[in-house]
Amino acid sequence: MSFEWPVALVALLIVPVVAGAYVLVQRTRPRYAARFTNLDLLANVVRETPQWRRHVPPALFCLALAALAVALARPHATVAVPRERAAIMLVTDVSGSMTAEDVPPDRLSAAQSAGLRLAETLPEEVRLGLVSFSEVAAVQVPPTTQREPIAAALAGLEAEGGTAMGDGLAGALDVLDGVARGRQEGEPAPAAIVLLSDGENTLGLTQPLEAARRAAELGIPVYTVALGTDEGAIRQIPPGGILPQTVPVPPDRETLAQIAEVTGGRAFQALDADRLTEIYERLGSRIATERVEREVTAGFAAGGIVLLLGGGGLSLLWFGRLP
Repeated sequence: MSFEWPVALVALLIVPVVAGAYVLVQRTRPRYAARFTNLDLLANVVRETPQWRRHVPPALFCLALAALAVALARPHATVAVPRERAAIMLVTDVSGSMTAEDVPPDRLSAAQSAGLRLAETLPEEVRLGLVSFSEVAAVQVPPTTQREPIAAALAGLEAEGGTAMGDGLAGALDVLDGVARGRQEGEPAPAAIVLLSDGENTLGLTQPLEAARRAAELGIPVYTVALGTDEGAIRQIPPGGILPQTVPVPPDRETLAQIAEVTGGRAFQALDADRLTEIYERLGSRIATERVEREVTAGFAAGGIVLLLGGGGLSLLWFGRLP
């Protein structure tokens, strides 16, 4: 926290002065009570001692003074706010390897749940889009502030075919290209890609690192998520074969890490559904918000007034007088 007028914090010195004066008054009270010559009569008049309650209103009063003194210094705090006109493309692998069950109940179901959680937690001002890829890439939903189309598209994803990771990334870049070039006072609109894949690139017209270099040129970071374990496998019939075979499908962590490094993003690994959801929530907060400095004088002033009213109200309620 910073202050526009830090010298005004000197006003905080009034708090210990008032607190000290209150303590002094409390210590002198027994002397005045002892002046009553008939202590039995005093006991009958004062039937109940407020004990701790008598200290609550003065304590609130001191806290109010402290809050108002800080308000005088015009404090500023760094807070997270939604990025204006931000757009995020969720690029999700729907190749046949996404049926592997090493991430219960299976990789695709985990990706669908995490994607839905991301859509629910993003600020409503942030636009979210969805691209899926297997043997070909498909733009399921262009960037939109509406979450229903995203949820419906995620629910409709089915896993089959090969992995055209580069084409999926290129398709998202085509969508975001116009967003990234949208200008406001000479600055590009913020855009980012969250790329989830569970295997190596096997098909497509664009190589993943080629698409990554294009993303870097556009200034669009790509955050990659390698889904699955090295033990992941699926049952499938090989080309020309008759009987199904068990085929290992470990994620291509190296390529995904290179994509993130080239574009200025960050690479993550998700070995289970809970970790994937956690990653998506963290990415949503990282991409969709920015840290800005805001003046919070009004908050401290309002807090001070509430404390003053609270202390005065309790004093009137309990003792019939102001502190």
